[in-house]
Amino acid sequence: MSKKALIVWGGWDGHQPDIVAKRFERYLKEGGVSSDVYDTLDAFADREKLMTYDLIAPIWTMGEIDSEYCENVSEAVASGVGMAGCHGGMCDAFRGSVLWQFITGGNWVSHPGGDGVEFTVEIKDSSSPLIEGINDFKVKTEHYYLLTDPGNEVLATTDFPVVPWYHSTHKKVTMPVVWTKHWGLGRVYYNALGHHDDVFDVPEAGELMKRGLLWAAESKEKAKGLSIEHLKSSAKMF
Repeated sequence: MSKKALIVWGGWDGHQPDIVAKRFERYLKEGGVSSDVYDTLDAFADREKLMTYDLIAPIWTMGEIDSEYCENVSEAVASGVGMAGCHGGMCDAFRGSVLWQFITGGNWVSHPGGDGVEFTVEIKDSSSPLIEGINDFKVKTEHYYLLTDPGNEVLATTDFPVVPWYHSTHKKVTMPVVWTKHWGLGRVYYNALGHHDDVFDVPEAGELMKRGLLWAAESKEKAKGLSIEHLKSSAKMF
């Protein structure tokens, strides 16, 4: 049976969510994954249906999410459904939802210098196939300062500060750009690039995003035979 993804886009238009959704759909199709694409958060209303997908790819900047919808996503990912996204819709989404931030592994807080900052994305020394054959590369876009989960497996980083501001008194800070984590049995992938769709025209950035989507889409298959029951009682704390 072929894999299927759920792509949900919307929120602030400045991040071009409709265009990014088309890119994600194309990347997934190239990897043999079909997609259902919605422009409403009501796509998260049916928990049982969410659990039929192999991947959830949110592309929704800012906004608010109903607590039940967020819990539905949480339960689906915990059961083994993968989750993957980029800046303009996953870790800059639903800033008032701490559960969403816990699931995704981080939260955007600032972009010193605004758009057009040139910086280097440094690939970490890792055995992960997600970064195999990819070298450090430069981009010119917004430079994101994040608050992140210490449990993330960081695959790429960038250094701050590039543009001086109040954060500069910390001196050099190494900031995650790409990471993976698990939420229950589900694989979670995040790429902090994505202020605009065209950053993924940079070959390395596009390849990282494509690999992440397809890696997360394998989550349910990799979780076969495992049980999430022992975690469900603690999940009720949310």
